[in-house]
Amino acid sequence: MARHDTHPEVSRPPQPRPAAPIDRKRYLRVSWFFGRAFAHLLWHDVVLRLPLLSLLRRDPLARWRALARRFRLLAARMGGVLIKLGQYLSTRVDVFPLEVTRELAGLQDEVPPAPFEAIRRQIEDDLERPVEEVFAELEPTALGAASLAQAHAARLLDGEPAVVKVLRPGIEVLVETDLRAIGLAIRWLKVWGFVRRRVDLDRLVEEFAATTRRELDMRAEGEHAARFAADFAGDPQVLIPRIFRRASGRKTLAQERVDYLKVDDLEALERAGVDRRAVARVLYATYMRQIFVHHFVHADPHPGNLFVRPLRGAGDPPGFAVRPGEPVPPGTARRFQLVFVDFGMVAAIPERLRSALRSYLIGIGKRDAGAVVRAYAEAGILLPGADLAQLEEALERLFDRFWGMDIGRLGDVVRQEAASLWRELGQLLLDTPVQLQVDLVFTNRALELLIGLVTRLDERFNLWTETLPFARRLAEEQAEGWLGRAASQARALGDLPADAAQVLNQARRGRLSVRTALAPDARRQLVRLERAIDRAAANLLLAALLLAGAVLYDGSPILGSALMLAALAGGLWRLLRAVVG
Repeated sequence: MARHDTHPEVSRPPQPRPAAPIDRKRYLRVSWFFGRAFAHLLWHDVVLRLPLLSLLRRDPLARWRALARRFRLLAARMGGVLIKLGQYLSTRVDVFPLEVTRELAGLQDEVPPAPFEAIRRQIEDDLERPVEEVFAELEPTALGAASLAQAHAARLLDGEPAVVKVLRPGIEVLVETDLRAIGLAIRWLKVWGFVRRRVDLDRLVEEFAATTRRELDMRAEGEHAARFAADFAGDPQVLIPRIFRRASGRKTLAQERVDYLKVDDLEALERAGVDRRAVARVLYATYMRQIFVHHFVHADPHPGNLFVRPLRGAGDPPGFAVRPGEPVPPGTARRFQLVFVDFGMVAAIPERLRSALRSYLIGIGKRDAGAVVRAYAEAGILLPGADLAQLEEALERLFDRFWGMDIGRLGDVVRQEAASLWRELGQLLLDTPVQLQVDLVFTNRALELLIGLVTRLDERFNLWTETLPFARRLAEEQAEGWLGRAASQARALGDLPADAAQVLNQARRGRLSVRTALAPDARRQLVRLERAIDRAAANLLLAALLLAGAVLYDGSPILGSALMLAALAGGLWRLLRAVVG
């Protein structure tokens, strides 16, 4: 493992700094887009659900696709945080229709580089010395440029090859502008009770903003890289680039050059003699360790942030080594190292969720639907009132249908059966009280990107097969912990006779009471029936008032207008209740 000259400590949050000013013109433009989108959803998905108006509704999938296309064009044109937001939304196939995620999937974080002179000035301002006192060479042409930063090849004063990552000049203003506009849109979303009950929107905005701002602090990224290097110090198949602290600052990060083969360049991997299916397995295993062992996750595993370093194979001469940035000679059966770069976006899994995540994985490994549902409840994803038994039955049906399928077959079946799956489970998902755990948002993002990447590397990748060994290890570790608690549980069993005697004594005295209640599913169905009856009665009354007003208007304009106004007022009142609650 390469040596790091940074201290492998837990990342500290960036030091407070004065709030950056915002670009008013950009803010108004982005806010205008979100405002139009909000009005669009309000009109089509709330107003046009009212009696008689529902006939005017258009195909919802076509509307969602058009809205996603407009956002993609806006993000591609304006860059900044909008690109990252679009990339994140493109992975949320559990929230948005497939037409939306497909439209956003093509949004690439690639923009023209900033002028080199501006980059050079920023490096000198950041490091407080001329570039020549830090680097022997600094290439003017960027290796790559993204929405927040760009990278340049360099050579340190001692001749060591390096890559220098530099924030785009003025990016703080763009980020603060976009975050403020996104925050405004989130505040609008809080009007909807359905959304408000399922996600802590204030926490979500805070987490998204904090993670994005951390990406603007290169010192924090260096510390993240050091922690990953410590986490994988004993793994010969993982390489984390060294960070050159003396050539780094808050806006500048100098690191070891590691641009070997791109992880998704399948032809190059094959030509180099690297088994891409083995790469997929190693990549997946590293994420199992990040989530369930280290609890510290690289949250941005897109192909630009992962490389493969071919190592000496059986047919290579002694001393064979591949240099970064240079062509790899053809070979066969070469070993490899998986290389991670760009540690700006990371996710730390809090202590309160770690046990639930381990229980979830063990439940998956054992094909135990009840254990998985209980893990959801332990994590706080399922709120009180959720019908755990019905969810368990639904999950068992999914296990029966999909267990053991490789990822390619699984995707085909889900696409083919999406409509029937929604008919079977959609109402249950809508009725189940859930709360998105904001602490897992970026971990979920990493997993969704990971699944897409391993599928590209190996279309027959089997999640079940690769997950089971890890789940078994966690179960064994958990069993060892249970042995230590067995004695205390045995002592608790000894108290049962006394507890039973107390219950019998209360019964003899006539003080024993039994509480009964409807089963959760029956109660939910009864409430649903009552609401349906209320809605039908209200719709009938409003329609009757509207019709009566139209009939009487010619003979008695005042009475007819009054009846139609009453119908309109009633409709607006129902609309307000639907939006808020």
